[in-house]
Amino acid sequence: MIRSADIIKAEREAHQPPQPVHPLASKAKVLLSSVFGPYAQDDKYGSRTMNPMELYHNQVTRVQGPFSLRMFHRSWGLMLIQANIEAPCVLLDFPALDRFVQEIRDNCYDIVGISSIIPNILKVRKMCELVRQYLPGATIVVGGHIANMPDLDARIDADIIVKGEGVRWFRRYLGEDEDRPIRHPMITSGIGTRNMGITFKEKPGDVAATIIPSVGCPLGCNFCSTSAMFGGKGKFINFYETGDELFDVMCQIEEAMQVQSFFIMDENFLLHRKRALRLLELMELHDKAWALYVFSSANVLRSYTFEQLVGLGISWVWMGMEGQDSKYAKLNGIDTRKLVGELQSHGIRVLGSSIIGLEEHTPENIDHAIDYAVRHDTDFHQFMLYMPIPGTPLHEELLALGKMKHPDEYDEADIHGQLMFNYRHAHITDGQEGEFLRRAFERDFEVNGPSVARIVRTTLAGWKRYKNHPNLRIRRRYAWEAKELGTAFSAAIKGIRLYYRKNITMRAKMSAILKDIYREFGLKSRLFAAIGGRYVLRKIRKEEKRLAAGWTYEPPTFYEKNNCFGDRIVPALCRFVTPRILEPRATAASANEQREPVTVG
Repeated sequence: MIRSADIIKAEREAHQPPQPVHPLASKAKVLLSSVFGPYAQDDKYGSRTMNPMELYHNQVTRVQGPFSLRMFHRSWGLMLIQANIEAPCVLLDFPALDRFVQEIRDNCYDIVGISSIIPNILKVRKMCELVRQYLPGATIVVGGHIANMPDLDARIDADIIVKGEGVRWFRRYLGEDEDRPIRHPMITSGIGTRNMGITFKEKPGDVAATIIPSVGCPLGCNFCSTSAMFGGKGKFINFYETGDELFDVMCQIEEAMQVQSFFIMDENFLLHRKRALRLLELMELHDKAWALYVFSSANVLRSYTFEQLVGLGISWVWMGMEGQDSKYAKLNGIDTRKLVGELQSHGIRVLGSSIIGLEEHTPENIDHAIDYAVRHDTDFHQFMLYMPIPGTPLHEELLALGKMKHPDEYDEADIHGQLMFNYRHAHITDGQEGEFLRRAFERDFEVNGPSVARIVRTTLAGWKRYKNHPNLRIRRRYAWEAKELGTAFSAAIKGIRLYYRKNITMRAKMSAILKDIYREFGLKSRLFAAIGGRYVLRKIRKEEKRLAAGWTYEPPTFYEKNNCFGDRIVPALCRFVTPRILEPRATAASANEQREPVTVG
C-alpha cells in the first residue's frame, strides 16, 4: 500500500524529537543558493567537463555532438521553498564563486541554505567556509541529495543537514504552519535550448511550464536515490492531493505564463490514478488541449488505455527500461519494445532509460545488453551506470557485503553515474564501465541517429494518426505539436540529410522522414527544406568546430527575491500561484484508505 505525506509525517513525529525553531522565526532573512559554477570544466572544486549542468547533454545525448540537446533546468526545489515561506528570502541560482562571495559579503542573512548533489561536496564545503567568514552568525542549512552522505556532518561545516522534503521543514524551522497549501512557483522547464548550433528564440508559450504534483516514488527501485530521499519504497509526498487541486494550479499557470504544455516533475505521475483520471475529466469538461510530459513506469503505462493517455495529453514519457529480463516488478510481463512502438505510433515521444553494469553484466555479454536497449529505437535514450548512491537500498546491500570501495579509491566528484563505479562489480573491473557506457551511447547514436530526427518522426506519426480525430480538443493538441513540421523541422531534417550524405543508412532514414513530411505539408515544406536545409547544415558544421575547440555551455545566474523582502533592490521577483481549491486535509488513516493497492518492487 502506498502512503502519503500524512503517513510519513505521523511516522516522523513518532520517532524523532521536535524540530527546533530559529530564534527569529519568520523574521529571519534567508539566502538559498545552488552550488557555484562554472560547471563544465575540470577544477579543484569537483567540476567536470563531462558532468555539465545539463541533464540531456550529461546523461542522454552526450555523444551526439552538434545534435546534442543543450538546455539548463533551474533549481526547482529551491524555487519551491522560496515561494512557500513567509520569511524574506533571496534565491541565487547558478552563481559564480565571486558572485556568491559578493552576496554574503554585502548583505546580512540569518540563514543560508545550500542545495547540492554528492559530486559537488567540495563546492559545498567551500561555500560553508565562506559563510563562516562573511556571516559568522548565520545558520547554515544543507539539503538535497548530498544530505544522504552518512558522514556529511564531519566533512562540511554546516549547522543543519536536512534530509527529504524541504518546504515543510523550512516552514517548521521558521515557526510557520507547515500544512498550509503549497504555492507553486512559475517555472520555465528548460532554459537556453540549443540544438544543431541554433539557440532557440523562446517566446511565451514555446516552452513548457514545470508542475510538481508530488515527490518520491513508491515503487522504490533499489538504486533510486530520489525515491530513497523521500522515504523509499511505498512512500511519497503529495503537494496536490486531488485532480481538482492540480487542475486549478495548472489553469492559473496556463494563464500567467501563456503555456499549453506542462513538464510534470513527478517520479511516476500516472501511478496516482484517481488524481490523473480526475484531471482528464476536468480537461475534457473545460476543453483543455494541454500537452503533458511525464515520468512513468511501464506497468503503470500499461494500466491506461491509449484513449486515456491521448485524452490526458501525454505526448512525452520518460520510462525506465533498465535491462533485458530485469528483476524489477515495474517491468514484469511487459514487452517494452512493443510498448515503445505503440506509444510512438500515437505520437508519444519516449525517453528510455537503461542501466549499464547490472549484476549479470559481463565484458562478454555487455554488447548484447547494449544492442537490446538500442533496438527499442526510443526518441531519446539515457544510459547510466548501476550505482549504489548513499541512502539507497543498493548502497546498504553492497556495504553490508563489503563490496563498496574505500573513499580513497575514487574521487567523489567522479561518482555521478557516467564514468566509474564506487564499488567492486563482480565481473566488470579495471574501469571498463566507463568505456562500456560510452559504447552504449555511441551505438544508439550510430544505429538510430540524432534524437532531433527521431522526435520529428514520432511527432509526424501522431499528426497523421490524429489530424482527423472526431474530438476537436484532441485535434487541436496534435495540430499545436505539429505546427513546425512543415517549416522549421523540414529544414532541420533536410540539413541532417545533407550532413549524412556519405552515410547511406542514415541518409535513407532522413529521406524517408522528409518524404513523409512532403506528403503531409506539400510545397511549403519543400520550400523550407530547400532554403533552410543549407542554412541548418552550415550551423551544424559551425557547431562541430566550436565543440572541437573545447567550447562549453554554462547557465546564466538567476537572482530573485520573494514578496517578503520589501524594497530591497533585486532584479526579479519570484512568481507563484496559490491553490484556490482546498481539499480537507486527510488524516493518516483516511489517506491510507483513499489509495488503491499498488504492486511495488
